[in-house]
Amino acid sequence: MVSSSAVGARVADDGLVMAEILEKTPLNGDHLVRGAVLIDFHGWEMPVRYTTIPEEHVRVREHAGLFDLCHMGRLEICGPDRIAWLQRILTADVATIPTGRARYSFVLNEAGAIIDDTILYQLADSSLLVVNASNRARVVEWMDSHREGLDVELIDRTYDWAMIALQGPEAAALLPQVVDSLDTDLSSLKYYAITTGRIDGRNAWIARTGYTGENGFEVYLDASGAVGFWQRTLEFGGVAPIGLGARDTLRLEAGMPLYGNDIDDSRDPFEAQLGFAVKLEKEPPFLGCDGLLARRTAADRAHLCGFRLHSRRVARQGMTILHEGEPVGQVTSGAPSPTLGYPIAMGYVSASLVDHGVTDFVVDVRGRYERLERQPLPFYSRVRTKS
Repeated sequence: MVSSSAVGARVADDGLVMAEILEKTPLNGDHLVRGAVLIDFHGWEMPVRYTTIPEEHVRVREHAGLFDLCHMGRLEICGPDRIAWLQRILTADVATIPTGRARYSFVLNEAGAIIDDTILYQLADSSLLVVNASNRARVVEWMDSHREGLDVELIDRTYDWAMIALQGPEAAALLPQVVDSLDTDLSSLKYYAITTGRIDGRNAWIARTGYTGENGFEVYLDASGAVGFWQRTLEFGGVAPIGLGARDTLRLEAGMPLYGNDIDDSRDPFEAQLGFAVKLEKEPPFLGCDGLLARRTAADRAHLCGFRLHSRRVARQGMTILHEGEPVGQVTSGAPSPTLGYPIAMGYVSASLVDHGVTDFVVDVRGRYERLERQPLPFYSRVRTKS
C-alpha cells in the first residue's frame, strides 16, 4: 500500500494550490516493490512502515534492521581552513576531533537557539557534516554567510553519496558479510568512530553511530551502489527494512531528540539537556555563544524531561503538561514503548519545578488528565562499545 501523499502541495502567491513532486531516494523503487507505506517527510517520499511499527521496532531491538537515510543532508567540507570554519559554525571543539572520530554538535543562531543538530565526521582529507533533511538548505545558507576570509569549500554530497543504517544487536556480525572489505575490525571500532572500506569495488565509509540506542552502523557509499547493497543486506534472514515510524519509537526510547519536535529554533542545547555537545571554553567561540550564555540565566527557562504514563493512553506532541492544576509545559514526543510495554513521552516543563525535585505531573489527553511520572533519559540503553 502506498499513501496518496506521494505528491505534496504548496500554495502559490496567488493562492492557488500547486502540485509539488517529492524528492526520491535511490531506494524508492525497492520500497515500492516491498509494499512500503510512503509519506511526505520534509519533501522526500519516505517509507513510514513496511509491516507494523511495533514489529519493526522489535526486529531492531532483537535482531537487525535496515534504514534508508538518503534523505538526510550530507555536506563535505574541504580546504585548508575547514577546521577553522567548522570551529566557527559548530558548538563542538572541532580542533580536538581526530581523524576517524565523530561528534554530535549544534549549529546555533545569534540568539543561541538551535538551527540544527548534526553529526560531524573527521575524514582523512575532509570533514563530513550530516544534517537533518528539513534543515539542509538552511544550514548551507548559514555556513555560506559566515565563511568570509576562509579558504574553504562546501560540497553538497546528498545526491552523490547514499546513507544507509544497519542497526541492532546482530549488525556487527552481519555487516562484514555484505561489504567487499573493511579497513578496521568492527569489533574494535569505537562508538562515534568511522572507518573506510569497499562496497561493490568503490570506496565507502562505515560509522559506528546511530539513532536507535543500539550498537549499529551508518554506511556512506556511492549512490549508484545503494540498491545493490540494500538488497544484498536484506537477503539475510535476521534483517528487515525499517520505516520512519519505528525509527521514531526507537529514538524516543533512547532519549534522542527529533528536530521539529523536541528541539527547534525556539530551544537551546541546555534546555534540551544536551549541554555535553557545547564547548563554551573553546577558542574562537562558536556563533551564538553569547546568546546561549544569556539564555542560561533567563527566568522562564525550560527543561526537557522524560515521562512515563501510568495509563494505556498516549501523550502526543502539543498536549499540555500540568502541575497542581496549572499549565507548566508541553509534550514534544510521545508513543507506546514496544520495549518497555507502556507509553513514554518527552516534553518541556518549567526548569524551576525540576530544580525543586518535582516528579509527578499530569497531561491533558483530549480532556482527560493522565498521570506523568518524570523519569531520567534515556528510557532504554544498550551497553555500547567503549569510546
